[in-house]
Amino acid sequence: MSMSRWYPIREVASLQNRVNSLFQDFAGDSEAVTTASFTPAVDVFEDAEKVVLKLDIPGIKEEDIDVRVENQMLSVRGERKFEKEEKEENFHRIERRYGSFFRSFSLPTTVDTDNVTASYNAGVLKLELKKKASAQPRQIKIATAA
Repeated sequence: MSMSRWYPIREVASLQNRVNSLFQDFAGDSEAVTTASFTPAVDVFEDAEKVVLKLDIPGIKEEDIDVRVENQMLSVRGERKFEKEEKEENFHRIERRYGSFFRSFSLPTTVDTDNVTASYNAGVLKLELKKKASAQPRQIKIATAA
């Protein structure tokens, strides 16, 4: 009896490919498959003065993005619309995701929710949330004993 190595990742990938194939074969309406919701990738980091979020949302117009802060919760929603200029039957493959997205993030109490800036460049939405002055580090001078 020979032994062979088991690769569970390969089996999961194979299963995912089969499930995707089923959806493509039996969906009937290919727009329903391409216009499902998606989740954009996000990087979150902070320094002493601010918390920064960067969301990858290429192909979305600024007017289709909604950013809100409410009750220490940051929410970002938007929609990437499928262009109907090309006939769908001319496509060989549609891998980009279309439709709406929604991401929400709990904000620490150290963030000043009245001091949020947003910029959008090259498909990346950058949100900067300044920290409250009381939360920023400050240096304390040491008094010398006389």
